[in-house]
Amino acid sequence: MDSSPQTASPEPAPVVRRNLALLGMGLAVFMGTMDISIVNISLPTLMHDLKAGLATIEWVVVSYALVITSLMLGVGRLGDMYGKKRVFLAGIAVFGLGSLLCGLAPNVWALIGFRGVQALGAVMMQALGVGIVIEIYPPQQRGRVLGIMGTAVSLGLAVGPPLGGLLIGAVGWRAIFLVNLPVCLLALAVVGRYVPHDHKARDGQRFDTQGAVILFLSLISYALGMTIGQHHGFGSGASPLLLAASGLGLALFLWVEKRSSEPMMPLSLFAHPEFGLGLVMGWIAFLILGGVFIMPIYLQVAEGYSPPQVGLFMLVVPVSMGLCSPLAGWFADRFGARVVSLVGLVFLVGGCLAVSGLRLHISPWEYILRILPLGLGLGLFQAPNNSAIMGAAPRHRLGVASGLVALARTLGNTSGVPLMGAVFSISFLAAAPGADQGNLVTAPPQALVAGVAGAFKMAAWLGTSSIVVALIAWWLERRRGREAASS
Repeated sequence: MDSSPQTASPEPAPVVRRNLALLGMGLAVFMGTMDISIVNISLPTLMHDLKAGLATIEWVVVSYALVITSLMLGVGRLGDMYGKKRVFLAGIAVFGLGSLLCGLAPNVWALIGFRGVQALGAVMMQALGVGIVIEIYPPQQRGRVLGIMGTAVSLGLAVGPPLGGLLIGAVGWRAIFLVNLPVCLLALAVVGRYVPHDHKARDGQRFDTQGAVILFLSLISYALGMTIGQHHGFGSGASPLLLAASGLGLALFLWVEKRSSEPMMPLSLFAHPEFGLGLVMGWIAFLILGGVFIMPIYLQVAEGYSPPQVGLFMLVVPVSMGLCSPLAGWFADRFGARVVSLVGLVFLVGGCLAVSGLRLHISPWEYILRILPLGLGLGLFQAPNNSAIMGAAPRHRLGVASGLVALARTLGNTSGVPLMGAVFSISFLAAAPGADQGNLVTAPPQALVAGVAGAFKMAAWLGTSSIVVALIAWWLERRRGREAASS
């Protein structure tokens, strides 16, 4: 018998450890984004099985969005104070617990509450994922790893609907939540083992509770105002009051942060204008993406495609984003983030103009060619823009900066759907005065085409404004580089 001492398994090389850490982070991000798209496809089944109306079942989605929007920045600050890895791991565990509770929910109200638990875990992952990846990899590889994270997001969005349909048909709606559990366990193991412990703030720092409460109330008022306005109109009722309260709350938050010795969101982050300009561009890009929700209506009602065919068409944008993101990150590392993100915005505007030219009775290939630049543009833009934003943030503020990047995306989504929906409705009614918007199945097809055209012409103008912002940011960055070289 061999009595020689047993040796421990050798530790992986640093490069391998980094890549395994990236795999764990990617799994968590994939799971979080897949959960959004997989739940959206289950809503009709949930209405039937839980005997709930549309106004109630919508809160399965709304409660998730409200928690994420309102807590994003506060969680980023907690990551800077107590360690991003620690908070991220807690997020995976909470998300897994929320998924289990959702899968066991006895009624619709329990499901809505448990979705809030799930969202609490999701926001802990979304707010800190970018910051952790930035710390793990050297600056010269920042673009490509953010591109890979962008691919994980796109894959989650793309896989959710077909996987959800399969699980609902074979097992039932509870499976769309329980499927997260093995992914959570794997992500916990990999992140816990391979993501290094990160920088945290010096001992004795206090959490800015006053600022956090004000921002929480402001953001939840905004998200609720946009949600209610989307369904009941922005001109009357609670929506304008909530939006006004949100604006006043934001002004109060900035006033408090300016005077705080330990602010939740240090305004010094915006000392370099490029940081704030990058956030504005990210917000506009996701405003534009909100217009994509209109396309199933056009495809199914105006063009007569079946739901499975429409599902395949809806994969074009997320799949092209996912394929393009790593390449965009590599180009950003090689040629500069600002140049690549600017090219992405040009593609995005071109895609908006192409979609605004849709007409009746187009072939599948023409539709794909017209909408493809949207996905390519977003894929080229997102990772380089995030790289430029995070590159301007100090190392001890990466958690808050990461939270701001995620918040810009979330606010873009929250605002983009009702904005594009409102422009669609205005253009639709201009083409078919007196038509019933509540029953689009019987709407004149040409009016639907006019609605899509109006929404994406507005999107093209938004994209053009983002190009102007990108040119300003590029000029400022070049000027700062020349000043640094001459000093």
